Amino acid sequence: MTQRVADVVERHFQGTSLTIAIQDGPEAGQTVKHVHVHVLPRRAGDFEKNDSVYDELQKHDREEEDRPEKWRTEEQMSSEACTLRKHFN
Repeated sequence: MTQRVADVVERHFQGTSLTIAIQDGPEAGQTVKHVHVHVLPRRAGDFEKNDSVYDELQKHDREEEDRPEKWRTEEQMSSEACTLRKHFN
């Protein structure tokens, strides 16, 4: 399932590579109390240091980063879900 989602995400977001991360447990950087998979489309030069993507993952769910003004709207997420759903039917 992860590979299927990854293929769609890479094409849709015009990535040239992917970072796939599972953070299971606090020592692995897990901040949400369930196991989930991060599928991140990547492009050359998107981070100055390639592994900085993991620093960004850790910051993503921190309380100071989790603010409504940083969230996407329901409409944006719904539109994206509708677009991506077409690839899985």
